[in-house]
Amino acid sequence: MGKKSTKGKEKKLKRKEEMARVSAAQAVVDLANEVEDPLAPLAAFKTFSRNGLSLHLVCQRVTDLSKEDIDWVFELTKCNMQSLYEDSTWGWSDKKKRDEMTEDKAWYLIAKADSGKAVGFSHFRFDLEEGDEVLYCYEIQLESDSRCKGLGKFLMQILEIMAHRAQMKKVMLTVLKKNERAVNFFTNVLKFQTDETSPAIWDPLNPEDYCYDILSKTLARKTASTS
Repeated sequence: MGKKSTKGKEKKLKRKEEMARVSAAQAVVDLANEVEDPLAPLAAFKTFSRNGLSLHLVCQRVTDLSKEDIDWVFELTKCNMQSLYEDSTWGWSDKKKRDEMTEDKAWYLIAKADSGKAVGFSHFRFDLEEGDEVLYCYEIQLESDSRCKGLGKFLMQILEIMAHRAQMKKVMLTVLKKNERAVNFFTNVLKFQTDETSPAIWDPLNPEDYCYDILSKTLARKTASTS
């Protein structure tokens, strides 16, 4: 009985510790979402001028986007991704995708020319994933004439910096396996790795059952200095 009681206390303590950990992580996420503009402190990353592109960047909550910007991010995503979705087990639904892209938690990092024309964006969120505080990149989409010029990498670098400043544990994203260009970009160029939550990790014997992988990059956390 003594051993059984001790095990029960240990389990209760572990549950309590896990609840405290998740609560602390949620507090970090809530604080990140309270920031008015995560891009504001990053003056060096508010412009992009290279390879024939001269752009300025803005970061806004979806609730602050104009109808024109909302329509543009959706239409660009549809143009770039619909065929890939339809060729997977996900399928494509205008309504489901638009609803996802306009949920209140959504943030948008948008690159625009001086004329005001938008040429690329990332839809991201500060959120909890399996109890961890993360910046989750839902989309990164570019107009065709803005690709292969370093803009995609620049946008992802900004996400990493914003995540680090907000004390997120990692940056995460989901990628379709058949989107070979994206897989190469995230794994070979940006050095993302398969996340522990990906089916490739927890169900490695049945890869054909899943059309996607979950990738992540763990961020160096700030630690208190000791003296």
